[in-house]
Amino acid sequence: MTRSVTVRVPAKVNVQLAVGAARPDGFHDLANVFLAVGMYDEVTATPADALRVTCSGPDAGLVPLDATNLAARAAIALAERHGIAPDVHLHIAKDIPVAGGMAGGSADGAAALLACDALWGTGAGREELLALCAELGSDVPFSLTGGAALGVGRGERLTPAEVGGTFHWVFAVADGGLSTPAVYGEFDRLTAGTQVPEPTASAALLAALRTGDTAALADALSNDLQAAALSLRPSLADTLAAGTAAGALAALVSGSGPTTAFLTDGEESARKVADALLTSGTCRDARVATSPAAGATVL
Repeated sequence: MTRSVTVRVPAKVNVQLAVGAARPDGFHDLANVFLAVGMYDEVTATPADALRVTCSGPDAGLVPLDATNLAARAAIALAERHGIAPDVHLHIAKDIPVAGGMAGGSADGAAALLACDALWGTGAGREELLALCAELGSDVPFSLTGGAALGVGRGERLTPAEVGGTFHWVFAVADGGLSTPAVYGEFDRLTAGTQVPEPTASAALLAALRTGDTAALADALSNDLQAAALSLRPSLADTLAAGTAAGALAALVSGSGPTTAFLTDGEESARKVADALLTSGTCRDARVATSPAAGATVL
């Protein structure tokens, strides 16, 4: 038996997040354009006498190590599907911000699925893994596939999107996290009594990705959850302003936040924006990364 398997998995940024009204099941229909970025967690699966989760890296103390962790839930789901015991030690080496709107937890779930599949030799095909991902959470399937994709439904039904170039980003990490359910709840409060349009993907945005046109992508970025995130965390407006003043082509809250994303016109500009954000005092860290990035990959 393989003694351990390590899987590397990327963070994501939502270059478009169009949110519909709340459904009867409490979820929202989305038109969610995901872009994987080169900021990674690594999950290592090793045989053990029982399921155990450990974590290292920035903010590791904020990561739950019980059965609520998506990596643990992934191992349990795969084991149940194949009639085996989920006896595995999962170690998460965190580098994606925790509760930051970059799908770090979802990434760990996808990585754990792939790692346990390889460790146990379950032979799960791509479709089975994607189905398990969708059961685990709305962002988990994209963490498995990477690249770029349009997600509809809750965001779990994916259509790959073509990317014709490299995009340069800066991600400003805020102090503390934001609860995704709380941000959606605030979205519902802010839109109560209004006609929330059906979410649709932006043709201009998909064309900008396809052609690698940074300026066009900057013009097309949008996030319907941004107002809700700013309502819950008004200080994010200062971070967005600082990055824009430093030369970012566009700025937006990443997903449900509180990480903020800044699109720049190249590596040099990205480093300048990151330096300005760090000295502005409006964020805890500023990270430079490029996209697209590959999905969950066995190392």
